[in-house]
Amino acid sequence: VGKSSVLPCSLKSNAAMVTWKISPRVGSPCTLVYRADQNKTDRINCHDSVNWKSRPDQDLALEIRHVEITHEGSYTCDVVGTDGNFHKMYNLTVLVPPRLILSCDYYGNPMCEAATGKPAAQISWVPESISTPKEEGHDNGTVTILSKFTAHRTNVINKTCIVSHPAGNQSKSIVC
Repeated sequence: VGKSSVLPCSLKSNAAMVTWKISPRVGSPCTLVYRADQNKTDRINCHDSVNWKSRPDQDLALEIRHVEITHEGSYTCDVVGTDGNFHKMYNLTVLVPPRLILSCDYYGNPMCEAATGKPAAQISWVPESISTPKEEGHDNGTVTILSKFTAHRTNVINKTCIVSHPAGNQSKSIVC
């Protein structure tokens, strides 16, 4: 989320026509077309953040600027050229790193929250906790995980929450 993504198409330089077909999981389809004989491009129902990486007569790649969850979906590039037709397909999945929130509840127990991540994060504790994390799904496809530190040994003062996620791992420590 928030970064740019470039989807390469074909390395063929003799493309007569190139079509990018974008089918997002949510929302309307979008099409980008380039015709070499007219050196003309058309955009049909495309968001401003989705466009050619540069000029399509030089580079057929598609660039998505400031990637959002709404960009998830199928991206297909079709190239018609003198060497034949070429087809390249991508399924774009957007990772959203969770926000790690560590606090103490009313009873002085550490609580760790991995807020609004996609996919859901995994929470673990040092020292080890016997708690069962609770999961809350959100309408935008993100998930919040909440874990309360529970252990047999209570003599450990400093507790560390570790959040594991494909977009990166995080950890924080707290004394309640």
